[in-house]
Amino acid sequence: MSVLGTILIVDDDASTVDHFRRILTLDGYSVASAFSAEDALSWLQENVPALILLDLRMPLMDGLGFLRRFRSAGSAHAKIPVVIVTGDYFLSEETRAELHTLGASLKFKPVWVDDLVELVTQALRDAIR
Repeated sequence: MSVLGTILIVDDDASTVDHFRRILTLDGYSVASAFSAEDALSWLQENVPALILLDLRMPLMDGLGFLRRFRSAGSAHAKIPVVIVTGDYFLSEETRAELHTLGASLKFKPVWVDDLVELVTQALRDAIR
């Protein structure tokens, strides 16, 4: 594991996962990935990441469904920061409010190299406070 911690990327788009993985690895993070919400929940049964980058729109179980189950899993997962990275600009106020209630921050795609590193750095800083 990296000194900076492991970032779990949950996204069904392999190119997004690969792109984020390369950027974060170069910045010193260890990166794990899951291509579905179900795979991420399985991974989380045995691992605790420093942060989760989560896509909102995925087949079968979307990011919001994942987040609901993840946060209900218990205290070990309560403080792990989650950043939703989505291209869906038309989120309802109800969805935005629920994401906030579930402790997730929201970032819209595209996410550039410097943006991703700053996003992760800031989310980890905020989690310490």
